[in-house]
Amino acid sequence: VQLVESGGGLVQPGGSLRLSCAASGISFDDYAIGWFRQAPGKEREGVACFSPGDDSSYYLDSVKGRFTMSSDNAKNTVYLQMNSLKRKDTAIYYCAAHQGICTSYSGARYIYDYWGQGTQVTVSS
Repeated sequence: VQLVESGGGLVQPGGSLRLSCAASGISFDDYAIGWFRQAPGKEREGVACFSPGDDSSYYLDSVKGRFTMSSDNAKNTVYLQMNSLKRKDTAIYYCAAHQGICTSYSGARYIYDYWGQGTQVTVSS
């Protein structure tokens, strides 16, 4: 199983970025994909989850209305569209996969089986 993130970078406050997570070795019918982030000196926190198999989703309260997940099942890729970015969104973003669908527990690290290497997102003027 391999998860590869891309799309990170430097963006000004209020700007947008789209992160991608390309998955291999798993089926989107059986797995949910989550995004986590970790800022310097802080714990890794669950940001969002999306189940391509049934379109269930989960979002951290602080990103609701600004972040949206979607998938291209033909490419086995999941996306995190981030709009209205704030300085506090600065972090390394990781995608992860767990069996099943997204639930209210999908923000918990321990349920995820596979992780990507992370991509840096910096929101700064």
